[in-house]
Amino acid sequence: MSSLETVSDSAHFRVENIGGIDKTEVSVPPGVTILTGENATNRTSFLQSIMAAMGSSDVSLKGDAETGSVTFEIDDKLYERSLTGADDQITFAGDSYLNEPEVADLFAFLLESNEARQAVSRGDELREVIMRPVDVAEIKSRIRELESEKRQLNTEIEQIESEKNKLPKLEERRTSLQNEIEAKRESLEQIEAEIEAHSTEIEQGRSEEAALESKLDELKQTRSELESVRQQIEIQSESITSLKRERNEISSKLDDIDDQPKEPNHSLEAEIDQLRDRRQSLTTEINELRNLIEYNEERLLTSDKELPELEQSSDSSLTDQLIEADTVTCWTCGSTVERSQITSTVDRLKNIRTEKMDKLAEIKEELQSVKSDQKARRTRINRIEQLESKIDEITAEIERRESKIEELKSSRVELTSEVEALETAVEELESADFDEILSLHKEANQLEFDIDQIESKVDEITAQIETIEDDIERSEELRQERETTMDALTDQRTMIEQIEAEAVESFNDHMQSILNLMGYENIERIWIERIDTSETTNHSSHFELHIIRTTESGIAYEDTVEHLSESEREVTGLIFALAGYLVHDLHETVPFMLLDSLEAIDSPRIATLVDYFAEFSEFLIVALLPEDASELDDSYTRVTDI
Repeated sequence: MSSLETVSDSAHFRVENIGGIDKTEVSVPPGVTILTGENATNRTSFLQSIMAAMGSSDVSLKGDAETGSVTFEIDDKLYERSLTGADDQITFAGDSYLNEPEVADLFAFLLESNEARQAVSRGDELREVIMRPVDVAEIKSRIRELESEKRQLNTEIEQIESEKNKLPKLEERRTSLQNEIEAKRESLEQIEAEIEAHSTEIEQGRSEEAALESKLDELKQTRSELESVRQQIEIQSESITSLKRERNEISSKLDDIDDQPKEPNHSLEAEIDQLRDRRQSLTTEINELRNLIEYNEERLLTSDKELPELEQSSDSSLTDQLIEADTVTCWTCGSTVERSQITSTVDRLKNIRTEKMDKLAEIKEELQSVKSDQKARRTRINRIEQLESKIDEITAEIERRESKIEELKSSRVELTSEVEALETAVEELESADFDEILSLHKEANQLEFDIDQIESKVDEITAQIETIEDDIERSEELRQERETTMDALTDQRTMIEQIEAEAVESFNDHMQSILNLMGYENIERIWIERIDTSETTNHSSHFELHIIRTTESGIAYEDTVEHLSESEREVTGLIFALAGYLVHDLHETVPFMLLDSLEAIDSPRIATLVDYFAEFSEFLIVALLPEDASELDDSYTRVTDI
């Protein structure tokens, strides 16, 4: 990315009882701010305060305090967060800047214990660290949804194409029926003319004729109702068949889902709570160890400053002075002990802290895994419930339609009886004297009935043709929608691969740039190779770190992480964290990047590293010893009193 534009005013912090801080107020302008001072001067504690304001829980209370707080003000917005300690646990309340600080904890707050920063030195699977913020289960769920949408669109398009092929036959059938109607209407006109001729000759048959016409009209209407009921029974039966087919398809989808309990797994929730408690407890212990180490280092430093200058005297008195210089008064018990004993104790505390940091990383990884399992389980349960609800809806609809069919069948029986009764009544009204005219009336009645039935069929065919023509017009929209769905499906399927590729490219580019700037001796290149492992592992790939060195004669060879110097490992870890910071776009959501514990890197290279990182964050806060801070650009803000 290009140089970051400054958009915020200065950030102001008010802190109480966090880390080693009693109470302090610090304003930080945009750009680079250097927290400079000796060990145990609350530099790391202030970085923790910033983390707390952002929303992180990787924070400790002051050892003698039960409550603490941090207030953060930026761009006329105020964020307040309080901490309360009880039973070796810290609870948080109030509003923080970030709703979900986990990604920032991983890639923006680069303190000594930061997991992404330490991943290279520990030999962690780098892909897992980079991909941890990516909700793979959600991506897979979205892929399944898009695949279902694509199948549905394909089915609709195929159905439209199938119906489109029926158009010629339907139009041919409609024309044939229309011709048949015309022919029957011509016959009806002839018969009506004959009836009119006979009616003028036979006046006495008027009353019988009227009664017969009435019965014939009633018979015609009843037959029409009977035919309508039969058609409704057929339509309902077809709908039931279609619904049963849909229900079977949904049942098949249910069968494809793993056979898992439908209730939430409370054991997973309990395990998550337990892991969170362990994480918080370890975080508190690590922070307390850090404070204890810094305190002891500060006291040792103070003792160094208080050592008297050695007086020029006899050998024996000089020896006595040296012995006295190698001893200090213990600030816990008041006795005189050798300086080496306290130094040894501090070293042991550092080793214990390192072990706890490693354990904390393991717990964080396990917690992430259990959370993923829990989310996948909830997604599966929701999907099962949705499918089962849909099956219930379809079953209810089938039962409603089956009940409707039973009603229609009952109506059909009644109407059939009415038709038979009317036909009998018509036959009784017929007489020998009026055989011809009655036959004509009956024939005309039948023609009218036939015409009505054929016109109904024509209307049905016309409606079917219009529906198909509307669907044909809609098919282009469906094809465009399918194209959009396929593009989205491709994006989802390649999203993980794209993120991995971007992370690898980001690390390789920035690693090469920083190596060129820092000039480490005989390191030619440090780079990550993305290796496809989809055929052999659950993951589609893993990251392999390569270190290329050159001999004095210019011959290149591959080395291992173990052979890197501490400075080289630290820089590599920080660049890996920077790659995660950029690939997850934290520069757009997290205004602060924090750097601490850079002592393993020599001062000129620290200055180069800070200058390089300054480009990517609106606020870059770096904790440095005075001798390291002196190498940095004078334009950078210095904070010496916390």
